Amino acid sequence: MKFNTENMDMEWPVFLDEYEKLVFRMTTPRVMIDNASCSNATLVMIDTARKHGILLEAVQVLTDLNLSIKKAYVSCDGRWFMDVFHVTDLDGNKLTDKKVISYIEQSLETIHCASSKSYNGLTALELTGTDRIGLLSEVFAVLSDLQCNVVEAKMWTHNGRIASRIYIKESHSGSPIEDSQKIDRIKARLKNVLKGDNDIRSAKTSVSLAVTHTERRLHQMMFADRDYERKPVIRTSDDTPIVSVLNCLEKGYSVVNIQCKDRTKLLFDVVCTLTDMQYVVFHATIDSAGDRAYLEFFIRHTDGTPISSDAEKQRVILCLQAAIERRASEGVRLELCTGDKQGLLADVTRTFRENGLNVTRAEISTTGDSALNIFYITDARGNPADSVIIESVREQIGWSDLKVKELPLINHQKVDRDEPAVGVGGAMLVSLGSIFRRNLYNLGLIKSFS
Repeated sequence: MKFNTENMDMEWPVFLDEYEKLVFRMTTPRVMIDNASCSNATLVMIDTARKHGILLEAVQVLTDLNLSIKKAYVSCDGRWFMDVFHVTDLDGNKLTDKKVISYIEQSLETIHCASSKSYNGLTALELTGTDRIGLLSEVFAVLSDLQCNVVEAKMWTHNGRIASRIYIKESHSGSPIEDSQKIDRIKARLKNVLKGDNDIRSAKTSVSLAVTHTERRLHQMMFADRDYERKPVIRTSDDTPIVSVLNCLEKGYSVVNIQCKDRTKLLFDVVCTLTDMQYVVFHATIDSAGDRAYLEFFIRHTDGTPISSDAEKQRVILCLQAAIERRASEGVRLELCTGDKQGLLADVTRTFRENGLNVTRAEISTTGDSALNIFYITDARGNPADSVIIESVREQIGWSDLKVKELPLINHQKVDRDEPAVGVGGAMLVSLGSIFRRNLYNLGLIKSFS
């Protein structure tokens, strides 16, 4: 057969253009936001090609906007995912701002090519070590002494360990720190602070060039530090998450059930951990009632196999419990809103230390000349801090600058529960077929079977 090469040369660019359009349509998530179907939440629906990590990216978009995910359904059909999230703001209200809705649509439609927040011009320090009272104060004192400005930072503690990512720049010029000798001095001095007298082996400092989402990176750092294996710190209130792992061999899945106290970003923390442990979520149901959350995941390894041993099951349980507990810091939430200045963080955290207060979690951010810093505070034993001491600290730092805030509350409206929550510890193992039917019913795609 003789081809008409002249015609092919003319048609090929058109064909390529249409093919690229088809590929783009197939790989671009389709997003729909519905405010009419549910009386107390906005439905965010995503239909996208299956890719490892795509669920985490979608959840990350929603949680970065401080949205509360009240319910969620995840279903996989071959190479395609359909995710449905019931979301509200932190006050329990549906989303009505058109700009916010448009931003969510645009962000979710580009999650396959989205990158993390850019920190161009800043040096990212990563620290892990043994937690102790005054540690954060010493870290900030070192940075201030070395003429480094902290632009943004997050610090978590769990089971006696600390992980922190700190973004810094030169104090005098505001430029990135490019002097390799100075970077080495920063790392060496911070490592001495972290190791103290008894943490010579596990204290770590590093400069990161990665653009990984900061909170995901903190999970990765604590996971690498094996905080989940360490002896838990004794707390005044024990609310350990209940996690069970069972195998559904006839369907080739492992089923993870979680029951714990509900809070913001809970789903992100769980999905982040499963993703970084190289598990793929094929189906999931997330529900909340009152202050409790019930989560069920059908998972496999990235190679398509379920969990194969009791030892692996136990490791998954410990890792998920740790992931949930890391952000659930106990203590009073203090917010420092003031003008930014050299040594501000060193001064404030030194005041905490001198008054016997321990920082269990911190979020530092600066915008222009203003600083907004959030600290979760306990006493030296991990108990709620004495109100008299807190008021004394406020007086020293500034009544109008340092304010006491309640822990972030999630508005728990009464939800319609068409059926009992998924049992934990094997009390109820819902069949895969029922999961499909229930999800389709909740999506409004089929009628009730009753």
